[in-house]
Amino acid sequence: MENPNPKFLIFIPLLLVTNLFTLFIASTYYSSNCIPDFNITPTTTTTTTEDQTLPPEFIAATSPQRLPLGFNRNFDSDTIQPPAGSACTLFPADLRRFMSYPVNGSCPDDELLSQRLLLKGCEPLPRRRCRPAAAPESSPPTPLPESLWSTPPDDSVVWTAYRCKSYTCLINRSRLQRGFDDCKDCFDLNGREKHRWIQQQSNGLDFSIDDVLKTRKPGSVRIGLDIGGGVATFAVRMRERNVTIVTTSMNLNGPFNSFIASRGVIPLYLSISQRFPFFDNTLDIVHSMHVLSNWIPETMLHFLLFDVYRVLRPGGLFWLDHFFCVGDQLDKVYGPMIESIGFRKVKWVTGKKLDKGPQFQEMYLSALLEKPFQNSW
Repeated sequence: MENPNPKFLIFIPLLLVTNLFTLFIASTYYSSNCIPDFNITPTTTTTTTEDQTLPPEFIAATSPQRLPLGFNRNFDSDTIQPPAGSACTLFPADLRRFMSYPVNGSCPDDELLSQRLLLKGCEPLPRRRCRPAAAPESSPPTPLPESLWSTPPDDSVVWTAYRCKSYTCLINRSRLQRGFDDCKDCFDLNGREKHRWIQQQSNGLDFSIDDVLKTRKPGSVRIGLDIGGGVATFAVRMRERNVTIVTTSMNLNGPFNSFIASRGVIPLYLSISQRFPFFDNTLDIVHSMHVLSNWIPETMLHFLLFDVYRVLRPGGLFWLDHFFCVGDQLDKVYGPMIESIGFRKVKWVTGKKLDKGPQFQEMYLSALLEKPFQNSW
């Protein structure tokens, strides 16, 4: 048997010593990080006088946090900055109510408060360390594909924030309730929703989904976004054609997001003020009906339209469905604004909105716009 190499014999104790030293350092300086106390709010930054007026949980949720492993080249920093809407601190009373809860306990049943904060510009809302309000008992969801056109059970919703306390009430409210509600008849899946986007109407403003899809190579429209999509009937119709659509919606006096999810399509609780959470040049189609109209400040709308352009892939479609404006706004403001983005017009149809009477000079625009395949940048 050959004698072991003397250099190898020296290496073994050296390796043992270095490993023991590493273990000593790790156990001495880092053992406190192994089992963090989740009941204690970590202090990561020096608090200022302004910080002291903010809820402690807001400071904990939004303060810079040190990365446990130190500097990270992807972040180009040793710190991560949790995002929160810049306007959150402009509404200290609402913010304090929203961020006041028992840590590790139950959140307040405060959907109205949280949505009000979000619509004021506190978006994204800061994260909370509590469990959201939920129905005491929930039924399993209706299986696909039946769920696409089924009214979900009432126990899938926390009804506190809404005037109606059941889906039956929501279905009947267009007939029984006076006054305006956003998408007032949308929850009636056997009413107008049943016929949306199926056939092109004689007025030319109502494009059908099949006609729009025919403008593209078969199968090339696969994923997309519907902005302000109500109860996501557009997404359901597209799913029936093997297209996946994410639907943004708020809960304006109705559980729109819960209803969308119960149908088996994807809701995104996002206002029109927020940058779309998609990477550049990725979506095949973006659709919007009614929500993009002249009620949005012009500069904000200009940014929003460029964000639509950003997320569409070259060759992607922007379906602007029943854009609403008044008088000569289309010629003087919105037409030039849309043209400035860089879309190519596939369809461009205007018509009068006459439900209030011709004296109001209200107009609709329905347009199908393409992000160019070439020179889109």
